[in-house]
Amino acid sequence: MQKTTISLLALAFFTLGGFPAAAGHAQAPTADNPYPTRAPFSEYLIADPAAEIALARTAAPPSVSQEAEILVLGPTGYTTAVKGSNGFVCLVERAFAASTDFSEFFNPKNRSPNCVNAAAARTYLPTIFLRTKLVIEGRTRPEIAKAIAAAFDAKQLPALEPGAMAYMMSKEQYLNDGAKNWHPHLMWFVPSGDEKSWGANLDGSPVLAANDAEDHMIIFMVPLAAWSDGSPAPPMEH
Repeated sequence: MQKTTISLLALAFFTLGGFPAAAGHAQAPTADNPYPTRAPFSEYLIADPAAEIALARTAAPPSVSQEAEILVLGPTGYTTAVKGSNGFVCLVERAFAASTDFSEFFNPKNRSPNCVNAAAARTYLPTIFLRTKLVIEGRTRPEIAKAIAAAFDAKQLPALEPGAMAYMMSKEQYLNDGAKNWHPHLMWFVPSGDEKSWGANLDGSPVLAANDAEDHMIIFMVPLAAWSDGSPAPPMEH
């Protein structure tokens, strides 16, 4: 069960895989590194803001997302398209929301609707915004990783607040080329520590965990049985 759980986790958005360290040189795609460089940034954008707002809202049930703040991605980064009233913030993350050793970090097809609560909006999203800014600037993955590390060292990025969590329940999500829309799930962002404290990745446990050293956190995920629209999701394979 433990190997199966980890292999399922490897399909999800926050999969951590190796990438070549050579910076500043043209790289050909490989099986382990299918998107070695950034595509033109226009390929990461959704032309219709209304479509992006609607997609962002699919991250969570309407009872959460209808009153949430909605962000959209533009040429200069994320901006608020709809003001919210319940503390949640919904956005469509791209592949570069993950840490730089995600093998599809520059995949322009990625569309990952995510609704974060107020604690995560304050302490998880700033790292996403900084990484997005660096991608827009055309930085390489090693350069982005170095800049993120420097920002944490200088305390320019906040420590995660207790209770920081997110909904990723969109039937329309495209997490990566292998997983496609994978499974609806909840996530908790917890400072780096011992994943066993949650019973994660253990035989019979519904909790999956990924250590994200670059962002100084563990991501705990709990797959769900239904999408945000209430329709049933496919069962997890074991």
